[in-house]
Amino acid sequence: MANFGFNEHHQNEVINYMRFARSKQALRLKTIDSCFQDLKDSRLVEETYTVDEVAEMLDGLQVLVRGEVEMELINTAHTNVLLLRQLFSQAEKFYLRLQTDISELENRELLEQVAEFEKTDFKPNSKMNQETSKPKLAPLNEGGVSELLQKEISRLQEDNEKLKTRLKTLESQAMSALDDKSKAERALKDLQKTQVDQQSAMHTQEIANLEDTVAAMQADFEKTLNANAASQKDLHENLVSAKHDLLRIQEQLALAEKMATPALHRVDT
Repeated sequence: MANFGFNEHHQNEVINYMRFARSKQALRLKTIDSCFQDLKDSRLVEETYTVDEVAEMLDGLQVLVRGEVEMELINTAHTNVLLLRQLFSQAEKFYLRLQTDISELENRELLEQVAEFEKTDFKPNSKMNQETSKPKLAPLNEGGVSELLQKEISRLQEDNEKLKTRLKTLESQAMSALDDKSKAERALKDLQKTQVDQQSAMHTQEIANLEDTVAAMQADFEKTLNANAASQKDLHENLVSAKHDLLRIQEQLALAEKMATPALHRVDT
């Protein structure tokens, strides 16, 4: 197994899995042998058979063998998934991400190496194959990959502390920004209130000025109106007096005409 780069422990794990796979294969082959033996015992009791009878027996045997082989393939695939699950679960505890290369599963050279290992190095009765406990992957030792993992963990912890410090700084900056925002909002509200008060005072003063102006104009109007009324009264009195004078003059003229008429008659005579 030196070509695979395994250490002794991992080599033992591979051997244990191959023992498990071999036992499953032996059980499934025994079942297939039973299918053929049952056919011999139950159907091959006569000396001669027709073609149809032979075809029927072979079809039935094909169904049984196909079912057994298919079940074995499915179980093998599921078993491999469970094995990968164990490997991945243990790798995740050390913050590792394992990768697989599916193309390597059909590498003929590697498959031949595995077959050669099974023929030469796989010894069921050897000391390293006598493990009775449930196969488990042992923790990594203190050197090599373990040291790299510790460094990676330390780096991640350091990054985590840096992120925590950065988070606290951001939180502090955010709180400061919120305080500044609150202060700015309060200042804006105070400014708006001051502007409203100033505008209200200006409007009040303007209204008072307008009221004073209107009052003054109203007073002038009333004064002018009173003066016009007095003037109209004087004009009316003067008009009445002029009418009286006109009537008086008309009467005097009429009287003068009457007095002048007899004197003219005497002159003519």
